[in-house]
Amino acid sequence: MNAVTTQAETSALPVTMGFGDLASFEFLQRSAKAFANSTMVPAAYQARVQKGYGESARWEENPAALSNCMIALDMAQRMNANPLMIMQNLYPIEGKPSWSSQFIIAAINNCGRFSPLRFDLEWLDEMDATYSTFEWINRQKVEKKHPIRIKNARCVAWALEKATGQRVESAPVTMEMAVNEGWYGKNGSKWRSMPDLMLRYRSAAFFGRIYAPELLMGLPTAEEVQDVFVQEPDGTLVHAGAQAVPKSMGAAEVVLPDYDQTKFDNNVSTWAKSVVDGQKTIEDVLAWLKSKATVTPAQEKQLRGEVNKLQQPASTTATDAPQVDAEKLAADMQACNDLDKLYELAGLIEAITDEAAALRLNEIFTAKQAELEQA
Repeated sequence: MNAVTTQAETSALPVTMGFGDLASFEFLQRSAKAFANSTMVPAAYQARVQKGYGESARWEENPAALSNCMIALDMAQRMNANPLMIMQNLYPIEGKPSWSSQFIIAAINNCGRFSPLRFDLEWLDEMDATYSTFEWINRQKVEKKHPIRIKNARCVAWALEKATGQRVESAPVTMEMAVNEGWYGKNGSKWRSMPDLMLRYRSAAFFGRIYAPELLMGLPTAEEVQDVFVQEPDGTLVHAGAQAVPKSMGAAEVVLPDYDQTKFDNNVSTWAKSVVDGQKTIEDVLAWLKSKATVTPAQEKQLRGEVNKLQQPASTTATDAPQVDAEKLAADMQACNDLDKLYELAGLIEAITDEAAALRLNEIFTAKQAELEQA
């Protein structure tokens, strides 16, 4: 009786897809065959794919379809995701599986760890750059250089971590980076036709790779893979390597004016205070300044010196502080439309002795800063 009961209980256990045991592997194979015979999955997963169009259309067997489906189903099982969604967003490019950027954004938004992903996109000054394209002439690959003046931009993907309430950001992506890395110069590059979308896609990939690598499972995005591969005349894909940005091209020639010294002098104490208060690092401030203009070595030294001065014990008394009207300062910051002027106004908060008023002013400053940086 016990033997019969044990056998019945064992047979009642659910079988999951996977590679761990024979039953799971057979279940995985049967499920993969069902998907491979469907025409609703992408061509890489179909057992038979159509080649050509019209009268020249023909059907060919796809020997990799079953294996591709099994791998996609295993990934769906491990990620607790819908198998069809995985197949529709997982692209094999030159043997390298890669996610669509839309999938990465959706995965981050649905993982429950972060608020919905947002993007700070800032359009900067125009810059002069040179990119290369390649054409086949008499069976020889010929490099053609194209000088161009483009509008630089900087994009950061960010979200609030629900466990801590802290804002977490991706590494910044700029149009200057797209030129230097060779993404901009590839034939058919979307960086030329829709730069704002590509900036968001790439910064989302950076965010996922830093803060949620388990969602990406170590795989790049399709846009990243496409940026580093070149299509040959016969349709095959080869790794671009140095071909995308030849050594003779060098880095993009970007010429930005020096940061205005008067404006720098007026705001350096506010920037230094944001570093001392832990709101930003010196590197964050310098990166933001360099996106607008060239920061000279003397200005960088001045900023670091101001930070060091603020970190030392104060030698003045409270009576030396200027008299500031908290209500007027709040109204001025709310009406401010210039980020540099806002920093200048924020420098007056330290003169407010009322802790509640100072806290309210800091909240107004943070909200207005976010509004102007997104504008």
